[in-house]
Amino acid sequence: MLRITFLRFCMLKLCFFICLVYGVKSDEEEKCPEFTDLNIGNALSGTELHVQLLLYTRENPNCSERLIEHNVTASEYLNTSKKTVFVIHGFRPTGSPPAWLGDIKELLLSSGDINLIIVDWNRGATTVIYTTAVENCRKVAETLKNYVDQMLADGASLDSMHMIGVSLGAHIAGFVGHKYDGKLGRITGLDPAGPSFTREPPEGRLDRTDAKFVDVIHTDTDVLGFKKPLGTIDFYPNGGMDQPGCPQTVFSGLQYFKCDHQRSVFLFLSSLKRKCNIIAYPCDSYSDYKRGKCVDCEAFQPMSCPVMGYYADSWKKHLILKNSPTKAYFDTSDNDPFCMYNYLLYIITWNKSIRRGFIKVKITDYAGNTIESEVNSEVATFQQYKRVKILTGFYRDFDKISKISLTFSTKTLIGPKYKLRILQMRLKSLNNPER
Repeated sequence: MLRITFLRFCMLKLCFFICLVYGVKSDEEEKCPEFTDLNIGNALSGTELHVQLLLYTRENPNCSERLIEHNVTASEYLNTSKKTVFVIHGFRPTGSPPAWLGDIKELLLSSGDINLIIVDWNRGATTVIYTTAVENCRKVAETLKNYVDQMLADGASLDSMHMIGVSLGAHIAGFVGHKYDGKLGRITGLDPAGPSFTREPPEGRLDRTDAKFVDVIHTDTDVLGFKKPLGTIDFYPNGGMDQPGCPQTVFSGLQYFKCDHQRSVFLFLSSLKRKCNIIAYPCDSYSDYKRGKCVDCEAFQPMSCPVMGYYADSWKKHLILKNSPTKAYFDTSDNDPFCMYNYLLYIITWNKSIRRGFIKVKITDYAGNTIESEVNSEVATFQQYKRVKILTGFYRDFDKISKISLTFSTKTLIGPKYKLRILQMRLKSLNNPER
C-alpha cells in the first residue's frame, strides 16, 4: 500500500514537472511564435489546414507577432501606412520550414521599412498527397482576404501590398489578387507550380491581371514549374530549366528533384543582396537570346534592360504599356550570387570555305589574370567577310582587358581540323556598355 502511494506521488510529481516544462515552452512560443515545424510523420498522416500570419518589422525583426484573424488591428507592430510584403510558401512534403525562410525575412527587412508577413499554412501544405495541398490553396487565399480586408479598413492600400509566392504560393497570391480585381500593387511568382495548373484558365492560376505588376521567375519549367508566361514580365534564367550547379542524375537524391525548383527563390534572394544586377533580355526564345539577337535595350533607355528580382518593378512603367507578356532571358553562374557578365563577340573571317564550329574565348587583364568561357552551346557558322555576332558570358569581370584569345573547335572526333582565319574581332561589354 505504501509502495502504491509512493508511486502515485512520483507520477503526480512527474506530471507536474512535464506540465510546468511544457507550460513554459508554450509561453515562450506565444511570446515569439514561430513557423510551424512538422515532420514526415505528419505528412504521412495528413494535416488539417490551419493558417497563421507572422508579422516582422524593424521593431521586432527577431520575434514575430501572430496576427489575430478577426482582430488584425489589435497588432502592436502593424503599421498600415507602410508597405506590406507577404511571403507565401508552397507544398511541404516533409513538413519542415523552408530553408530560405530566415534569409528572406532578414533581407526583406533590410531592403526597407516594411510590414513583413510570413504566411504559414504548413498545416495543410504538409502532406504526401500533392492534390490535397492544391485543394487548400483557395482556402488559404480566402483566409488571406479576410486579413487584407481588415487592413484596408484600418487605412492600408492595395497598391502598397506585395505578395511573394513560392510554387503553390504563387497561385495563392494570384487567387487573392483576383478577388480584388487585380488592384494589388504587385505579385512575385517564384517558379509557380505547374502540376494541376497548366490547363487552368487565368482565374484558376496566377495571371498577369491579378495585380498591377506581376513578375515571375521560372526555373523548372520541364518538371515542377509552369512553362508559359504568367506575368507582366516572365524571367527564364538559363532558359527556365536545368540550372547550373543542380544535380543531373537521380542518384543525387532529393536535391535532384528540388534544386531547379528552388533556384528561383535563391535568385530572388540574390537580387536583395545587390552584389550584382542580373540583367535579363526581352526575347521571343532562349535560342534567339543565345544567338545574341536580343541584347538591344534602347526601348528602356536611359535604363538598362530589366533586372531580375526584387527591384524589377523599377521597369513597371515600360512593361505595363505592352499588350502581351514580356519574356526575358539570361544566364547565370552555378552559385550565389549567380552573376554572369555578358559580352557580345563580333567576328569577321576570311576563310573561302564556310566553317561551322564552337568557340571558347579567353580574356586577360593587365595583371595577367585570365578567365575563360564557352561562348555558345550552339554551333556558329562563319562565312567569308560576313560579320558573326555571338553572345558570351563570364563568371567574373575585368575592368580593363589586355588580351583576347579564341579557340575554335568542330567538336568532332573524326574528320579534318579546320582553322578559323580572323580578319576582325571586337568584344563589347553588355553589363558596362560605356567601355
